[in-house]
Amino acid sequence: MKGILYTVLMTDTLLSPEHLAHIKSWLKTGSINIFGLPFAGKDTHGSTLAELFDAPLIGGGEILRSGALPQELKKDFDAGILTPQDEYLRIVTPYLSKEEFEGKPLILSSVGRWIGEEEGILKATEMSGHPTKAVIYLHLAEEVVHKRWAKSQQKGDRGDRADDAEHVLDTRIQEFQQKTLPVIEEYRKKDMLIEINSDAEKHQVIECILARLLVLASKDD
Repeated sequence: MKGILYTVLMTDTLLSPEHLAHIKSWLKTGSINIFGLPFAGKDTHGSTLAELFDAPLIGGGEILRSGALPQELKKDFDAGILTPQDEYLRIVTPYLSKEEFEGKPLILSSVGRWIGEEEGILKATEMSGHPTKAVIYLHLAEEVVHKRWAKSQQKGDRGDRADDAEHVLDTRIQEFQQKTLPVIEEYRKKDMLIEINSDAEKHQVIECILARLLVLASKDD
């Protein structure tokens, strides 16, 4: 099944097998962290990268929703408010060292969303054997976020997520702009950022991501 999916993915991109192999050789057991507004395609494109690189896809929100978050903080999380830094790092960073991830690259989805957390995440990925090699910012305009939210509600394709409620969406957007955009700018300063226009067809977005990853991989040659 994986071989079939791999072939389909390669057919849908313009990247040659040799170029993909070059990215894999550069990535090794490192990690790629993906950020973006709600409905920017973090899970969609993260899943594609996970399949291409045979990597687990780890979402910061999913880790917190798994039951590790104390009850007094879960209410804020469900309301779209980011978890305090010390609590977030205490829960998330040990997760990256799980035995099942050993020897594999990681695709991270919004792991470390508050300013200041990027240093802890960089340290955690390094210590766990999955050093951060690139950070992807899927850029999407607010009006497109709302359109995608409405379409998703019609389709019911995201399950019963409390943080997808309509009254929470604006809070999530505000939290992203105030607390996550500064994190993204820090990665830009470190020359680790890949900024992609996510308002495009799926295959176009993933082609852009892979092309930019190839550029980063070639810089280290």
